[in-house]
Amino acid sequence: MPELPEVEVVRRRLLTCLPGLVVRDVRVHDATVCDLPEDELRRTIAGRRVLGLRRRGKYLMIDLGEPVAAGRLLVVHLRMTGQLLFRPEPRGRPARFVITFDPSTELHFYDMRRFGRLWSLDPRDEEAFFAALGPEPFSAAFDVAYLRRALAERRAPLKAFLLDQRRIAGVGNIYADEALFRARLNPLRAAGTVGPREAQRLHAALLETLQAGIDHEGSSIESFIDPAGRRGSFQEILNVYQRTGEPCRVCGTAIERVVVGGRGTHYCPRCQPRRGGIAPTARRARPTGPAGKRDARGAPPATRGAECG
Repeated sequence: MPELPEVEVVRRRLLTCLPGLVVRDVRVHDATVCDLPEDELRRTIAGRRVLGLRRRGKYLMIDLGEPVAAGRLLVVHLRMTGQLLFRPEPRGRPARFVITFDPSTELHFYDMRRFGRLWSLDPRDEEAFFAALGPEPFSAAFDVAYLRRALAERRAPLKAFLLDQRRIAGVGNIYADEALFRARLNPLRAAGTVGPREAQRLHAALLETLQAGIDHEGSSIESFIDPAGRRGSFQEILNVYQRTGEPCRVCGTAIERVVVGGRGTHYCPRCQPRRGGIAPTARRARPTGPAGKRDARGAPPATRGAECG
Protein backbone atom coordinates (compact mmCIF):
# COMPACT_ATOMS: atom_id res chain seq x y z
CA MET A 1 0.00 0.00 0.00
CA PRO A 2 -0.20 2.22 -2.00
CA GLU A 3 -0.75 -0.25 -4.85
CA LEU A 4 -1.37 0.15 -8.58
CA PRO A 5 -4.73 1.97 -8.27
CA GLU A 6 -3.41 4.48 -5.74
CA VAL A 7 -0.30 5.25 -7.82
CA GLU A 8 -2.47 5.60 -10.92
CA VAL A 9 -4.69 8.09 -9.05
CA VAL A 10 -1.58 10.08 -8.06
CA ARG A 11 -0.36 10.02 -11.66
CA ARG A 12 -3.67 11.29 -13.01
CA ARG A 13 -3.88 14.07 -10.43
CA LEU A 14 -0.33 15.28 -11.09
CA LEU A 15 -0.92 15.06 -14.83
CA THR A 16 -3.24 18.06 -14.43
CA CYS A 17 -0.59 20.06 -12.55
CA LEU A 18 2.97 19.32 -13.56
CA PRO A 19 3.43 19.02 -17.36
CA GLY A 20 5.05 22.15 -18.75
CA LEU A 21 6.53 23.27 -15.43
CA VAL A 22 10.31 23.59 -15.10
CA VAL A 23 12.21 22.17 -12.12
CA ARG A 24 13.81 25.03 -10.24
CA ASP A 25 15.26 23.21 -7.23
CA VAL A 26 15.08 20.10 -5.05
CA ARG A 27 15.59 19.97 -1.28
CA VAL A 28 16.27 16.64 0.42
CA HIS A 29 15.54 16.58 4.15
CA ASP A 30 16.13 12.84 4.55
CA ALA A 31 19.29 11.60 2.81
CA THR A 32 18.08 7.98 2.84
CA VAL A 33 15.29 8.72 0.38
CA CYS A 34 17.65 8.92 -2.62
CA ASP A 35 20.92 7.22 -3.54
CA LEU A 36 22.24 10.54 -4.92
CA PRO A 37 23.47 13.38 -2.69
CA GLU A 38 21.28 16.46 -2.80
CA ASP A 39 23.75 18.47 -4.90
CA GLU A 40 24.06 15.74 -7.50
CA LEU A 41 20.30 15.18 -7.60
CA ARG A 42 19.82 18.91 -8.12
CA ARG A 43 22.36 18.90 -10.93
CA THR A 44 20.56 16.06 -12.75
CA ILE A 45 17.08 17.60 -12.72
CA ALA A 46 17.24 21.40 -12.25
CA GLY A 47 16.25 23.34 -15.37
CA ARG A 48 14.40 20.44 -16.95
CA ARG A 49 10.76 20.72 -18.02
CA VAL A 50 8.13 18.15 -17.03
CA LEU A 51 7.06 16.39 -20.22
CA GLY A 52 4.63 13.86 -18.73
CA LEU A 53 3.93 11.27 -16.06
CA ARG A 54 3.75 7.51 -16.39
CA ARG A 55 3.34 4.52 -14.12
CA ARG A 56 5.04 1.12 -14.04
CA GLY A 57 3.47 -1.20 -11.49
CA LYS A 58 3.66 0.68 -8.18
CA TYR A 59 6.30 3.14 -9.48
CA LEU A 60 5.49 6.71 -10.53
CA MET A 61 7.62 8.06 -13.38
CA ILE A 62 8.14 11.75 -14.22
CA ASP A 63 9.66 12.43 -17.65
CA LEU A 64 11.91 15.50 -17.74
CA GLY A 65 13.30 17.08 -20.91
CA GLU A 66 14.06 20.40 -22.55
CA PRO A 67 15.08 23.22 -22.24
CA VAL A 68 18.10 21.25 -20.99
CA ALA A 69 19.11 19.04 -23.91
CA ALA A 70 19.56 15.73 -22.11
CA GLY A 71 16.39 14.14 -20.76
CA ARG A 72 15.99 12.65 -17.28
CA LEU A 73 13.59 10.26 -15.60
CA LEU A 74 12.46 10.68 -12.00
CA VAL A 75 11.10 7.52 -10.40
CA VAL A 76 9.20 7.56 -7.10
CA HIS A 77 8.07 4.54 -5.08
CA LEU A 78 5.60 5.41 -2.32
CA ARG A 79 6.08 2.03 -0.58
CA MET A 80 3.80 1.72 2.46
CA THR A 81 3.04 5.26 3.64
CA GLY A 82 4.42 7.66 1.01
CA GLN A 83 2.37 10.73 0.06
CA LEU A 84 3.06 13.16 -2.78
CA LEU A 85 1.28 16.43 -2.04
CA PHE A 86 0.89 19.39 -4.38
CA ARG A 87 1.33 22.69 -2.48
CA PRO A 88 0.29 21.22 0.89
CA GLU A 89 -0.58 23.12 4.03
CA PRO A 90 2.26 23.31 6.61
CA ARG A 91 2.86 20.13 8.60
CA GLY A 92 4.58 19.41 11.89
CA ARG A 93 7.27 17.25 10.33
CA PRO A 94 9.35 18.16 7.26
CA ALA A 95 8.85 16.48 3.92
CA ARG A 96 11.47 13.90 2.98
CA PHE A 97 12.05 15.84 -0.22
CA VAL A 98 10.54 18.90 -1.90
CA ILE A 99 10.73 19.69 -5.61
CA THR A 100 10.03 23.31 -6.56
CA PHE A 101 8.94 24.33 -10.05
CA ASP A 102 8.56 27.50 -12.10
CA PRO A 103 5.99 29.04 -12.08
CA SER A 104 5.99 28.96 -8.27
CA THR A 105 4.81 25.45 -7.35
CA GLU A 106 5.98 22.78 -4.92
CA LEU A 107 5.62 19.00 -4.71
CA HIS A 108 6.25 17.53 -1.23
CA PHE A 109 6.94 13.90 -0.37
CA TYR A 110 5.89 12.78 3.12
CA ASP A 111 6.49 9.28 4.39
CA MET A 112 5.86 8.33 8.01
CA ARG A 113 7.60 4.94 7.79
CA ARG A 114 10.45 6.20 5.57
CA PHE A 115 10.39 3.28 3.11
CA GLY A 116 9.67 5.38 0.02
CA ARG A 117 12.42 6.07 -2.50
CA LEU A 118 13.39 8.51 -5.25
CA TRP A 119 15.64 7.78 -8.23
CA SER A 120 17.01 10.06 -10.96
CA LEU A 121 17.78 7.97 -14.05
CA ASP A 122 19.19 8.39 -17.48
CA PRO A 123 16.21 7.42 -19.71
CA ARG A 124 18.41 4.83 -21.38
CA ASP A 125 18.52 2.94 -18.09
CA GLU A 126 14.73 2.63 -17.77
CA GLU A 127 14.47 -0.84 -19.29
CA ALA A 128 17.19 -2.25 -17.04
CA PHE A 129 15.70 -0.57 -13.96
CA PHE A 130 12.32 -2.26 -14.48
CA ALA A 131 13.64 -5.50 -15.96
CA ALA A 132 12.51 -7.64 -13.02
CA LEU A 133 8.88 -6.47 -13.12
CA GLY A 134 6.16 -8.58 -14.68
CA PRO A 135 3.64 -7.24 -17.21
CA GLU A 136 1.19 -4.45 -16.45
CA PRO A 137 -2.27 -5.87 -15.68
CA PHE A 138 -3.96 -3.58 -18.24
CA SER A 139 -1.41 -4.25 -20.98
CA ALA A 140 -1.80 -6.56 -23.96
CA ALA A 141 0.99 -8.71 -22.54
CA PHE A 142 -1.16 -9.64 -19.55
CA ASP A 143 -3.73 -11.90 -21.14
CA VAL A 144 -5.26 -15.18 -19.98
CA ALA A 145 -2.64 -17.17 -21.88
CA TYR A 146 0.17 -15.37 -20.04
CA LEU A 147 -1.55 -15.89 -16.68
CA ARG A 148 -1.95 -19.62 -17.32
CA ARG A 149 1.72 -19.94 -18.23
CA ALA A 150 2.79 -17.98 -15.16
CA LEU A 151 0.60 -20.11 -12.88
CA ALA A 152 1.71 -23.43 -14.35
CA GLU A 153 3.45 -25.75 -11.87
CA ARG A 154 3.78 -23.00 -9.27
CA ARG A 155 3.65 -24.50 -5.77
CA ALA A 156 3.33 -21.14 -4.02
CA PRO A 157 -0.07 -20.12 -2.61
CA LEU A 158 -2.22 -18.09 -4.97
CA LYS A 159 -2.00 -15.06 -2.68
CA ALA A 160 1.81 -15.17 -2.70
CA PHE A 161 1.76 -15.58 -6.49
CA LEU A 162 -0.31 -12.43 -6.94
CA LEU A 163 2.03 -10.42 -4.70
CA ASP A 164 5.11 -11.48 -6.69
CA GLN A 165 5.96 -8.39 -8.74
CA ARG A 166 8.00 -10.54 -11.11
CA ARG A 167 4.74 -12.21 -12.24
CA ILE A 168 2.33 -9.25 -12.26
CA ALA A 169 3.33 -5.64 -11.64
CA GLY A 170 1.36 -3.52 -9.20
CA VAL A 171 -0.84 -5.94 -7.22
CA GLY A 172 -0.53 -5.74 -3.44
CA ASN A 173 -2.24 -7.06 -0.34
CA ILE A 174 -5.60 -5.32 -0.60
CA TYR A 175 -6.30 -5.95 -4.27
CA ALA A 176 -5.01 -9.53 -4.17
CA ASP A 177 -7.49 -10.42 -1.42
CA GLU A 178 -10.35 -8.68 -3.20
CA ALA A 179 -9.56 -10.19 -6.61
CA LEU A 180 -9.39 -13.71 -5.19
CA PHE A 181 -12.79 -13.20 -3.59
CA ARG A 182 -14.26 -12.05 -6.90
CA ALA A 183 -12.69 -15.05 -8.63
CA ARG A 184 -13.99 -17.43 -5.90
CA LEU A 185 -10.50 -18.84 -5.39
CA ASN A 186 -8.93 -19.74 -2.05
CA PRO A 187 -5.76 -17.73 -1.27
CA LEU A 188 -4.03 -20.81 0.23
CA ARG A 189 -4.45 -22.90 -2.87
CA ALA A 190 -1.33 -23.84 -4.84
CA ALA A 191 -1.11 -21.56 -7.89
CA GLY A 192 -0.30 -24.43 -10.23
CA THR A 193 -3.63 -26.16 -9.51
CA VAL A 194 -5.70 -23.38 -11.11
CA GLY A 195 -7.53 -24.70 -14.17
CA PRO A 196 -8.26 -22.94 -17.49
CA ARG A 197 -11.71 -21.61 -16.54
CA GLU A 198 -10.47 -20.57 -13.12
CA ALA A 199 -7.58 -18.70 -14.74
CA GLN A 200 -10.10 -16.82 -16.87
CA ARG A 201 -12.06 -15.91 -13.76
CA LEU A 202 -8.89 -14.77 -11.97
CA HIS A 203 -7.78 -12.67 -14.94
CA ALA A 204 -11.15 -10.94 -15.15
CA ALA A 205 -11.31 -10.47 -11.37
CA LEU A 206 -7.88 -8.84 -11.23
CA LEU A 207 -8.76 -6.30 -13.92
CA GLU A 208 -12.19 -5.60 -12.43
CA THR A 209 -10.78 -5.14 -8.93
CA LEU A 210 -7.93 -2.87 -10.00
CA GLN A 211 -10.26 -0.80 -12.17
CA ALA A 212 -12.72 -0.46 -9.27
CA GLY A 213 -9.84 0.77 -7.11
CA ILE A 214 -9.01 3.43 -9.70
CA ASP A 215 -12.67 4.39 -10.15
CA HIS A 216 -13.02 4.85 -6.38
CA GLU A 217 -9.82 6.95 -6.34
CA GLY A 218 -7.82 4.49 -4.27
CA SER A 219 -8.16 2.83 -0.90
CA SER A 220 -7.57 5.07 2.13
CA ILE A 221 -7.51 2.34 4.77
CA GLU A 222 -4.48 3.90 6.43
CA SER A 223 -2.48 6.81 5.06
CA PHE A 224 -3.24 7.12 1.35
CA ILE A 225 -4.36 10.53 0.10
CA ASP A 226 -4.06 11.98 -3.39
CA PRO A 227 -1.86 15.02 -4.21
CA ALA A 228 -4.71 17.37 -3.25
CA GLY A 229 -5.04 15.68 0.15
CA ARG A 230 -8.25 13.80 -0.67
CA ARG A 231 -9.01 10.27 0.52
CA GLY A 232 -10.11 7.45 -1.75
CA SER A 233 -13.30 5.45 -1.16
CA PHE A 234 -12.49 1.88 -2.26
CA GLN A 235 -12.34 0.84 1.41
CA GLU A 236 -16.09 1.44 1.60
CA ILE A 237 -16.84 -1.47 -0.76
CA LEU A 238 -14.28 -4.03 0.46
CA ASN A 239 -15.61 -7.58 0.46
CA VAL A 240 -12.99 -9.33 2.59
CA TYR A 241 -9.89 -7.25 3.31
CA GLN A 242 -9.69 -6.35 7.03
CA ARG A 243 -13.24 -7.67 7.59
CA THR A 244 -12.21 -10.54 9.88
CA GLY A 245 -15.23 -11.99 11.69
CA GLU A 246 -17.72 -9.87 9.77
CA PRO A 247 -20.37 -11.55 7.58
CA CYS A 248 -19.59 -12.14 3.92
CA ARG A 249 -21.58 -9.70 1.78
CA VAL A 250 -22.60 -12.60 -0.50
CA CYS A 251 -23.34 -15.58 1.79
CA GLY A 252 -23.17 -14.29 5.37
CA THR A 253 -20.32 -16.59 6.45
CA ALA A 254 -17.77 -15.00 8.80
CA ILE A 255 -14.68 -13.74 6.98
CA GLU A 256 -11.51 -15.52 8.09
CA ARG A 257 -7.92 -14.32 8.34
CA VAL A 258 -4.80 -16.37 7.62
CA VAL A 259 -1.16 -15.52 7.03
CA VAL A 260 0.34 -16.17 3.60
CA GLY A 261 3.99 -15.30 3.05
CA GLY A 262 3.95 -13.13 6.15
CA ARG A 263 0.97 -11.08 4.91
CA GLY A 264 -2.44 -10.96 6.56
CA THR A 265 -4.91 -12.56 4.13
CA HIS A 266 -8.70 -12.40 4.25
CA TYR A 267 -11.23 -14.66 2.56
CA CYS A 268 -14.69 -16.21 2.82
CA PRO A 269 -14.41 -19.97 3.51
CA ARG A 270 -17.73 -20.63 1.78
CA CYS A 271 -17.36 -18.46 -1.32
CA GLN A 272 -13.68 -19.44 -1.69
CA PRO A 273 -13.63 -23.19 -0.92
CA ARG A 274 -10.40 -25.15 -0.64
CA ARG A 275 -10.58 -27.02 -3.93
CA GLY A 276 -7.39 -28.19 -5.61
CA GLY A 277 -5.30 -28.61 -2.48
CA ILE A 278 -3.46 -26.23 -0.20
CA ALA A 279 0.01 -24.99 -1.11
CA PRO A 280 2.72 -26.70 0.98
CA THR A 281 4.14 -23.33 2.09
CA ALA A 282 0.79 -21.95 3.30
CA ARG A 283 0.56 -21.28 7.04
CA ARG A 284 -2.59 -20.64 9.07
CA ALA A 285 -2.73 -17.68 11.39
CA ARG A 286 -4.33 -17.62 14.79
CA PRO A 287 -8.00 -16.59 14.60
CA THR A 288 -8.40 -12.84 14.82
CA GLY A 289 -11.62 -11.21 15.93
CA PRO A 290 -12.99 -7.98 14.53
CA ALA A 291 -12.08 -6.09 17.71
CA GLY A 292 -8.41 -6.09 16.73
CA LYS A 293 -9.11 -4.72 13.29
CA ARG A 294 -8.65 -1.07 12.36
CA ASP A 295 -11.85 0.57 11.17
CA ALA A 296 -11.12 1.55 7.59
CA ARG A 297 -13.45 4.56 7.80
CA GLY A 298 -12.71 5.48 11.40
CA ALA A 299 -9.33 7.11 10.84
CA PRO A 300 -9.27 10.90 11.21
CA PRO A 301 -9.36 12.76 7.89
CA ALA A 302 -6.01 13.76 6.48
CA THR A 303 -5.03 17.39 6.18
CA ARG A 304 -6.22 18.64 2.86
CA GLY A 305 -3.71 20.24 0.52
CA ALA A 306 -4.26 22.70 -2.28
CA GLU A 307 -6.12 21.60 -5.38
CA CYS A 308 -4.05 20.86 -8.47
CA GLY A 309 -4.16 23.35 -11.27
